[in-house]
Amino acid sequence: MISVIGESVVDMVAEDGGRTYTGHPGGSPLNVAVGLARLGDPTAFVARLSSGVLGQTLRAHAAANGVDLRWAVTASEPATLAVVSVDEAGQAAYDFYVEGTADWQWRDGEPHLPAETQVIHTGSVAAWRPPGGDRIADAVARARAEGRVLISYDPNIRPALLGDPVSARPLIERYVTLAHVVKASEEDLGWLYPERQASEVAEGWLALGPDLVVVTYGGEGCLGLTRGGHALRRPAIPVQVVDTVGAGDAFTAGLLDGLLRGGRATPALIGELSEAELVGILDRATIVAGLTCRRAGANPPTRAELEAAGWAATAQRTFS
Repeated sequence: MISVIGESVVDMVAEDGGRTYTGHPGGSPLNVAVGLARLGDPTAFVARLSSGVLGQTLRAHAAANGVDLRWAVTASEPATLAVVSVDEAGQAAYDFYVEGTADWQWRDGEPHLPAETQVIHTGSVAAWRPPGGDRIADAVARARAEGRVLISYDPNIRPALLGDPVSARPLIERYVTLAHVVKASEEDLGWLYPERQASEVAEGWLALGPDLVVVTYGGEGCLGLTRGGHALRRPAIPVQVVDTVGAGDAFTAGLLDGLLRGGRATPALIGELSEAELVGILDRATIVAGLTCRRAGANPPTRAELEAAGWAATAQRTFS
């Protein structure tokens, strides 16, 4: 079981030049959970889901994609909203409506995790936003101390909610120290550490505790660094981009799926990744992200779609 802890958000996507909006289920943790479930990985979404109409929509979306919701809390607060605009290049920008919404109101003793959890993934806004962020951090810290569960983290930076980089860094870095696997975008790291190269930041994060740090560069592929000394750049697959909504979350799902299927998704074995294994895992993740970019919204591929596209996509790549 992979347990994904975090928020679910209704993305109100602008259409017709902003005159109309269409609601889509989203939020980075929910997108990761759906991506993993579509790839065939047993996945629990540990979240607070509003009992209102929009919360019911989010719940139905997760359930329809095979996500286990037995550990999701039914909340009286409203669902979180994000207003999404997409530019001519398919790049998405977000405005959030988060005050008093369900996702951040974790109580003492929560969140509860399935006993069979092998991997915890968390990140994005719920991981730090009060009052619930500390409770998620406590749950992750307990799992790290027990040493049985692999911990994955994606900061998924939202500058409008974090304020300034100096204040944000401690919130992000406390999870980096707890995680075995960290994935971040070049954009995330550029905002957090504007005076440093993303690769330099990734190297610094390795020293804080993770065994694997991956930086995504959009259409320029990704960089994977391991505590064992591997440093690999891998290209993206060439696709006709419709939009980039959910692409980073799809990459995370592909990354974790690759670690699971490669038998490295444990604290004891993640540090033994070979260079060849890392190549395969990064390439798998970039194919999952690329397929997501080919269609509108956070709509990651199924396992069948990945297998059908995988060999063709790999054959087009120019390996470094």
